[in-house]
Amino acid sequence: MNRYNPNKHQRRSIRLKGYDYSQPGLYFITICCQDRACLFGRVVNDEMELNDAGKIAEQSWLDIPKHFPNVVLHEYVVMPNHVHGIIEIAETDGMDIDGADIVGSKNFSTLRHTPHQPQPSPPQRPRGTSKTIGSMVRGFKIGVTKWMRNNTNVHDVWQRNYYEHIIRDEQSYHRIAEYIKNNPANWQDDKFYKK
Repeated sequence: MNRYNPNKHQRRSIRLKGYDYSQPGLYFITICCQDRACLFGRVVNDEMELNDAGKIAEQSWLDIPKHFPNVVLHEYVVMPNHVHGIIEIAETDGMDIDGADIVGSKNFSTLRHTPHQPQPSPPQRPRGTSKTIGSMVRGFKIGVTKWMRNNTNVHDVWQRNYYEHIIRDEQSYHRIAEYIKNNPANWQDDKFYKK
C-alpha cells in the first residue's frame, strides 16, 4: 500500500494562476486516458476508427453545449488514448442563457465553423453549476467513466487533471486547429502514441 508522501504526491495546479477559466475565450483542451491506455479505438490509414467507447467519448464531447449553453465547440478529435478539442466560452448579453441569447466571441467570431454544434436549444443550465473549463472537463470525464464502468471492465479511465492552453490570437487558433485535424495522420509521431 502506498502511503501519502507530501514530497511525491503534491497536488500542484497546472492552471494559470489568477486566470478566470469561466471568462469568454477559446481554450485548447487535452484529456488523457489513465496510463495512456488505448481505450477509444485505433488509427487505421491515418483516420481514427472509434470503437464503442470512442463513440461514447465523442458523443459526450458533443453534449457539452447541452450542459453549458454558452459553449461553442470547434475542432476536436477522439484519439485512441486522449481527446483534443477547442472549446469556446462565448460572451452573453447578460440575459438568462437559453441557447438563443448567445453572441459571438469578440476575438474569433470569423473563425467559428461549428458543424458539430447541436441544432436544438439546450435546456437551461441548473443554478449553481460552475461555468469553468474545469467543470466542463469534469462533466465530460464523468459521463465517459460512467459508461465505461457499466459496459467494460475499465474503472480508471482518465489520468488526473487535463491540459489546457488559452488561445490568444488567430494564428495560434489556426495552428492548433490544424494540429487537431491532422492528429490521426501523425499518430505515430504523437507524444501520446502507444501501441
